[in-house]
Amino acid sequence: MARTGGVAAQLAHALGVVLGADEVPLRVFAWDGSEAGPGGAPLLVVRSRRALRRLVWAPGQLGLGRAYVAGEIDIADDVFATFAALSSVGRLAVPGRTPGASAGERLELLHTAVRLGALGPEPPPPPEEIDPGRHGRRHSRGRDAAAVSHHYDVGNDFYALVLGPSMVYSCAVWEDEHTGLDAAQQAKLDLVCRKLGLAPGMRLLDVGCGWGSLALHAAQRYGADVVGVTVSTEQASSARKRAAEAGLTDRVDIRVQDYRDVDDGPFQAISSVGMAEHVGRGQLSAYASRLHDLLQPGGRLLNHAISWNAGETRWDNDTFIGRYVFPDGELLPLAETVAALECQGLEVLDVEALRRHYALTLRAWVRRLEDHWDEAVAAAGEGRARVWRLYMAACALAFEAGSMGVNQVLVQRPGGTAPPLRRSAWV
Repeated sequence: MARTGGVAAQLAHALGVVLGADEVPLRVFAWDGSEAGPGGAPLLVVRSRRALRRLVWAPGQLGLGRAYVAGEIDIADDVFATFAALSSVGRLAVPGRTPGASAGERLELLHTAVRLGALGPEPPPPPEEIDPGRHGRRHSRGRDAAAVSHHYDVGNDFYALVLGPSMVYSCAVWEDEHTGLDAAQQAKLDLVCRKLGLAPGMRLLDVGCGWGSLALHAAQRYGADVVGVTVSTEQASSARKRAAEAGLTDRVDIRVQDYRDVDDGPFQAISSVGMAEHVGRGQLSAYASRLHDLLQPGGRLLNHAISWNAGETRWDNDTFIGRYVFPDGELLPLAETVAALECQGLEVLDVEALRRHYALTLRAWVRRLEDHWDEAVAAAGEGRARVWRLYMAACALAFEAGSMGVNQVLVQRPGGTAPPLRRSAWV
């Protein structure tokens, strides 16, 4: 039976210092068998002094994330309830980049570490962490390829376990909360094709094609001729294999290629689903210009991207997301994306918000990961599985809270065929 107080009480206080909160709505179970915190609250297990040492050196979300990925902190109860409790107080209750611990708070953590015998040199970060700066200039082709590889080249078997048979790694479209994940992803693929007005013989460029699901759907169901580009070698390998198995190699061309290097336009339609988040604010105008130039007059572009809804954005690589999940990724307000597209002469036909749909999608992915935990660990390692569990659960809560959104923006290059009078053409 756990003892109350002891090491756990000091750790609970240290956690409050890190979060900038007087009290933390969690129970803490410590390595000495002691427990502290309100009864019935989600349980956080601190397995070693090394976790506290990480917080001394990085007192914030990065230190907490490192300790969780390394297995020094564990979640004993429902992951969503635990993260909801953590994000309900102090600094984590404010979305985006928040102020770090003050000098006084750092000194208080240091004193706690001395008392608990946790003082020592900074532990090396888990191997799943990346320093994007070592790959050159931000958003250069080489650095973007390294960032994409860090996230996507972790094993197709791992992604199959998380994403399911659809192999779609973007927000699904749900009829209701009871729609299955695979059906919701098929509905999203079909919605994209209808919005683009695809018809037999049309050329579609799928920017950031992933494992080829949209390309295959467009070729099979709509008779399109598709060029899919990705800078992930593992994604391209899987997409080519799937196209061959479906007998679509004459209709689907999968390339390992940066979209900036595509030179065989024009295309009658372009899809960019879950890719613009990797572009960055500084490159957004050039991104919109390049896609405009690749479209033929009258051609449509669908840009499906996560947006930041919680005020000023200050994304950098000194966060858990920046170091472990999406290096160099940036979430921009919807208004900036629409403005960039319009500034290139593209006419906005439709904007659809899918925020609640992404929360449902992420919760489904977390369930699949937890249901296949042992297989996922075998496929990609326990650290990688922990990264995905943490980031997907935290993002689900952010979408539910409204600090993040996801939107499909449909635009058309002027000229050619006039757009439909009503949205009934694709809803």
